[in-house]
Amino acid sequence: MSTPIVVIGGGLAGVEAAYQIAERGLPVCLYEMRPQRQTPAHRTGLLGELVCSNSLKADTPTSAHGLLKAEMRRLGSLVLRAADASRVPAGSALAVDRQQFAQYLTAIIAQHPRITLVREEVTALPAQGITIVATGPLTSGALATHLQHTLGAEHLYFYDALSPIIAADSIDYTKTFRAARYGVGEGDDYLNCPLDRETYERFWEALVSAECVVPHPFEKEIFFEGCLPIEEMARRGPQTLAFGPLKPVGLRAPDGSRPYAVVQLRLEDRLHSAYNMVGFQTRLKYGEQQRVFRMIPGLEAAEFLRFGAVHRNTYLNAPRLLLPTLQARQRPTLFFAGQITGVEGYVESAATGLLAGINAAALARGLPLQVPPPTTAHGALVRYIATAETTNFQPMNIHFGLLPPLTTRVQAKKARRAALVARALADLERWLAQVP
Repeated sequence: MSTPIVVIGGGLAGVEAAYQIAERGLPVCLYEMRPQRQTPAHRTGLLGELVCSNSLKADTPTSAHGLLKAEMRRLGSLVLRAADASRVPAGSALAVDRQQFAQYLTAIIAQHPRITLVREEVTALPAQGITIVATGPLTSGALATHLQHTLGAEHLYFYDALSPIIAADSIDYTKTFRAARYGVGEGDDYLNCPLDRETYERFWEALVSAECVVPHPFEKEIFFEGCLPIEEMARRGPQTLAFGPLKPVGLRAPDGSRPYAVVQLRLEDRLHSAYNMVGFQTRLKYGEQQRVFRMIPGLEAAEFLRFGAVHRNTYLNAPRLLLPTLQARQRPTLFFAGQITGVEGYVESAATGLLAGINAAALARGLPLQVPPPTTAHGALVRYIATAETTNFQPMNIHFGLLPPLTTRVQAKKARRAALVARALADLERWLAQVP
């Protein structure tokens, strides 16, 4: 019998990776430290326990999350099978009965003849053999310290400070202008949303009174001065933002006037499909982000591809460390999967576990490793992980802005997204036909 592939972490990514390996006829040793050692967030020893929500987001065919789910079902995802089996009514979203969902996953893994489930903490990577690290945002302190020493302390982050990302085609460009402060760079590197004094004051009042997310007991509310939530800055005084991230200094509107305040949007990708709200990391509830940030001129109908957040997380500077195959660049027998890679969300975590499991099994069998086409949701995610900007790498959910644009322009958003989904699923089928 061949040496078992080691998978560390019994969350969604680890369970999916272990299952994919075992289904390809290879032995797996899956390590999960719970219940012998609990995390501050988990309550049971079940595999795949959902902590924050029971929703796996949209399951509509023409949404980005729906596309990712469709691809996962086609690839034989255990997590999606468990979700479908434990589904509860949630409109267009895929929501589950958490207990049934985790019980389903635990039973399949525990009964699988090629999976050995070991209930103990792993504090260091195995010296030899193929290993997948899928320990998630709550990686234990001992293993996190070991990863720091192995990968370099500067490549492991311990908190998120995320600004919202907005779909480019949802912005009203008639109310904005392109310019960089003092004309630096190309001179028009930023999209600027100008606010007059009255608009700024209404926005400030709404911001400081908006409802924030209550931190989990395991999340200490420690803010870093360099990345304070926008609402925390605002609470320091009515003019703090006007002299901070919204300062208009060095900017002139096309008519030569200087706005009272300016919200700057920075391109998020080379496809010009998404913009980041500069300096807008926030703990506002998602609904409040929509309500308050849509008060900004030009963003009245903004579609949020990712909401802002400030929370405890452990993730890699993946573009420096990982290949699109999810292998470590400097150690090909080491794979990473799940939120530690820099993806956000339950389904995204499971998707990377699925791909890591497929590639770990391929490596063990001497077969070529695989990367799905960039036009697919899976391919877009791993391409982002491996090639994003390294100096300010941020975790990301799947969204259509990560996919290459269509070769033929489609004006209507609904039709464009339907075309992106159809192309992705067709390309996935062609790719699968060539995979050994």
